Amino acid sequence: MALQLWETLKEAITVYTGLSPATFFTILALLWAVYHVLSGLFGPSDNHYQPRSRELEEQVQPPPPPVQLGEITDEDLKQYDGSDPKKPLLVAIKGQIYDVSQSRTFYGPGGAYALFAGKDASRALAKMSFEDKDLTGDISGLGPFELGTLQDWEYQFMSKYVKVGTIKSTAVPVSDETAAAESAETKEGDAAKPVKDGPSETAAVKAEEPPSVNDAAKE
Repeated sequence: MALQLWETLKEAITVYTGLSPATFFTILALLWAVYHVLSGLFGPSDNHYQPRSRELEEQVQPPPPPVQLGEITDEDLKQYDGSDPKKPLLVAIKGQIYDVSQSRTFYGPGGAYALFAGKDASRALAKMSFEDKDLTGDISGLGPFELGTLQDWEYQFMSKYVKVGTIKSTAVPVSDETAAAESAETKEGDAAKPVKDGPSETAAVKAEEPPSVNDAAKE
């Protein structure tokens, strides 16, 4: 039965199209392929492009508003180096901490300035250095040109990013015992100084001496 239908179909193709069955099916296959290519170019399916559009929306979403941290230590600052995407991306310059989350492409992991994230990078920015030894807030010994470069960086940070805190100073406070000892030393030094005001010892001795013989005769 199927063979008879196939023979009838071939005869119909030859009669109505004037083409052999092989040629007819080849042309049909080519038209089907062209249709799929054109539909892919001009009529994209919503389901095909939906995941990509969601990814683009996630990338375009703005970062969360900066959170003020106040005064923190260098050690606390390290946790904001971009390794945790849920935390803001911070960089400090001259002890002032700025939120650079909007420039994650540069300061985030894999970025050109990723080494500066989570640190006070004042010295490295001044010297335009990427060495670990320069990733510090110590700017002592820098020349005028390097200090000028650092100033330019600071102006750029102030104009582009939000300041969210400062780095806590590591200076050792003077204890009460040290202050008391210094006060005692000062008092001892003052007591050791001779008293210049008032009568001297020599004058007091002369006042206590008895009158001489000549003075008694005159009287």
